[in-house]
Amino acid sequence: MIAVTGANGLLGSYIIRKLIEEERPFVALKRQGSDTALLADVESHVTWCDADVMDPVALEDALAGVTHVVHAAAIVSFNPGRARQVMAINVTGTRNIVNACLEKGISRLAHISSVAALGRQKGQTFIDETNKWIDSPHHSTYAESKYLAELEVARGQEEGLSTVIINPSVILAPADWNKSSAQLFKYVWDQKPFYMDGYMNYVDVRDAAAITLQLLDTAVTGERFIASAGKISFYDFFSQVAYFFDKKAPGIKPPKSLLNLVARLEALRTRFTVSEPLITRETVRLAGTEFLYNNQKVRKVLDFEFQPIDRTLHWCCQYYRHKMTGKN
Repeated sequence: MIAVTGANGLLGSYIIRKLIEEERPFVALKRQGSDTALLADVESHVTWCDADVMDPVALEDALAGVTHVVHAAAIVSFNPGRARQVMAINVTGTRNIVNACLEKGISRLAHISSVAALGRQKGQTFIDETNKWIDSPHHSTYAESKYLAELEVARGQEEGLSTVIINPSVILAPADWNKSSAQLFKYVWDQKPFYMDGYMNYVDVRDAAAITLQLLDTAVTGERFIASAGKISFYDFFSQVAYFFDKKAPGIKPPKSLLNLVARLEALRTRFTVSEPLITRETVRLAGTEFLYNNQKVRKVLDFEFQPIDRTLHWCCQYYRHKMTGKN
């Protein structure tokens, strides 16, 4: 029996879909009252269990009869007003999961981290799983939280829990385009004029889900794996999405001084709201840079091939076009 935390989230929901497809027994964990819209069409196949990762007692109860856990519950936020919440859910929540797994004698834990937890040094253009985290004021709270969460998983490994860590890059999926990476598609649909110089490392959500479950089943333990298909410039990303949407692509590259100003204004705007900043100081710092997260380890261990970017973008854009116009 597999338990999936954050089962109603972006990646969690696709892990659940994969489990349904493979007819594997599972229980889907979520916070009470949380939105389950991403699994509305398969709701009849989902066994939900209300268990907040901040509630250790509820977690232990939810893991009764469970042998394997996929920990996908997390907050992805770069809003300074949510910094305390990000640290609590991502770090303390992971600590609670690890402790519950140890207490219940869980056989295996697959932890969903992020490439942000790998850190990145100035001038570094090639990053793999051996990259060492170095404390820096340039790291976002989110990146720090995912790094500290990995330390909790490493502690669990040392205490006898078999673990594996998955580090996805930007996850592309048809979802609520007012949230997370899906906002990139809405940006193009709304025909915004500006694009940022630089590159984005990406992964199809279906690939990230498949990698997670395949690694859950392997004997590899105490290791982490980058889940990233490749990189694409923001200009090319916006251009391809605009083509599939039949919209005008962003064509103006603003100077870095303007981006810095926007980032400061966005930080002020979002400090007292729950909305996410469109541009952050870290985003501006990385503008114009090009680096790649190396996916050779996961490709070799799992003999895995990633979806090509045009197929992923077509799949996502087809969903959004149908949602907005009723046409594919």
